[in-house]
Amino acid sequence: MQKTYKYRLYPSKDQKQILLQTLEHCRYVYNTLLEWLKQDKPNRYELQNRLPLLKQEHPELKQVYSKALQYEVHRLFYNLYGLSRLKKNHRRIGKLRFKPSHRFRTIHYNQSGFKILETGKRLDRLHVSKIGDLPILMHRPVEGMIKQVVIKHYLSGKWYACIIAEQDNSVVKQPIKTVVGIDVGIKYYCSDSDGLQFENPEYLKKSLKRLEYRQKDLSRTKKKSSNRNKHRIHVARLHERIENQRTDFLQKLSRYYVDHYDLIAVEDLNINGMIRNHHLARYISDASWDTFMQLLFCKAESAGKTIVCVNPRGTSQEYNHGEELDRDYNASLNILERGLRQVGLGWPEFTPADIGPLQELQYVPANLVVETGSHFQNQ
Repeated sequence: MQKTYKYRLYPSKDQKQILLQTLEHCRYVYNTLLEWLKQDKPNRYELQNRLPLLKQEHPELKQVYSKALQYEVHRLFYNLYGLSRLKKNHRRIGKLRFKPSHRFRTIHYNQSGFKILETGKRLDRLHVSKIGDLPILMHRPVEGMIKQVVIKHYLSGKWYACIIAEQDNSVVKQPIKTVVGIDVGIKYYCSDSDGLQFENPEYLKKSLKRLEYRQKDLSRTKKKSSNRNKHRIHVARLHERIENQRTDFLQKLSRYYVDHYDLIAVEDLNINGMIRNHHLARYISDASWDTFMQLLFCKAESAGKTIVCVNPRGTSQEYNHGEELDRDYNASLNILERGLRQVGLGWPEFTPADIGPLQELQYVPANLVVETGSHFQNQ
């Protein structure tokens, strides 16, 4: 099993220039490979064999670690595979496009070309071939064998290193003792079968006015001017702040459920289809239910917990045990019941004390999740 660790990099001014040049060289190689692919359709190995000739024609490419350039072949065919998957799912797709500079922001070091140097100080060093020792804030240790390092440049100007490590797959499956059903929504971010209803933090909505002001200032600047670049960074940093707030909330909420329950039942939602509702699209995108589900599945898999997806149709309309309950709470009970049946346990196997039906609902503010993480309790 692989796990990704994300750390902030603090390169010097000279190192930033080298990183930007490396990004540009990798982008040039990717676009050249795509052009060759469109002209005479060589296979993957033929493209890879052309890289030494390309480096002879452009000696500046020798400043980039060889495996970082070879990865661009993998990136190109991975993108082609993604388009073919979409086509099989009857989605309308176009041709693969050349990458502009603002859409090419990662350098990949696969298997080799990197090393973490511990300094015993606040900042350690990440040594990457042909670039040097980059100051890195290792806020937590890496567990497992490091397989890949991805250096990413954000539009806000910040640099990050995503370290992918291979970990032991021997996860002990936990017996099912505690169970919960989760219904996601807009009024409440989620309601569960234990009577907890979590506030929807709506980070985008809270920052929307500031974002509108920043966007308006950006639109008034002259194209390709230094002033425009300054305002572009302001907008990018605000977007990044909203994303970080949302991710922090979802990480801690998903951790709470995985730590406290052995079986988690959720709805199998078609989120892409739901976003087509233009009246709710912004609220659904801001909620990031898909990210929440991914985090639940990832954490549950590593902890040996069971998570099941059930058919969402009619979960709010079917009244549990003939009672008229809060709509979202009622849906969570129905989701739990369907989840138990799906794993072969069934509702009768658990007493009301175990599943907690018909409880008094408890509202949980979003700031309580963020400030205390998974340590709050249902009182």
